[in-house]
Amino acid sequence: MNWLLVGIGGIIGALLRYQVTRLINTRFDIQFPYPTLIINITGSFLLGWFTRDLHAYFPSLGSAPMLILGVGVCGAYTTFSTFSFEAVSLFREQRELTAIAYVLISCVGGFAASAIGLYGLPAAQ
Repeated sequence: MNWLLVGIGGIIGALLRYQVTRLINTRFDIQFPYPTLIINITGSFLLGWFTRDLHAYFPSLGSAPMLILGVGVCGAYTTFSTFSFEAVSLFREQRELTAIAYVLISCVGGFAASAIGLYGLPAAQ
């Protein structure tokens, strides 16, 4: 049953990632991988928040909410492989400063977003 919960969440997360990327790319002419940056930072925040509070909101459901939302949705929504590919591509295009900025903003921003999700919001009662 756990694999089904993760799979359902994964479908939702992958579709969300696709839609966010599409929305950003169709509205802005950009030379920076903002879609992946935004997706990974918001996903990091959500995973931190889910880790802390899902059990408080759904105490009788056991691990199911975390399997769906944390592992499934956040796991499929965020994308380390795309981040890595985009960073390497920026280096290959000889856009070293942009690549370094992207890596630093992604790593520090993702870490900070996770911490804010885990510690920075009022906890569920």
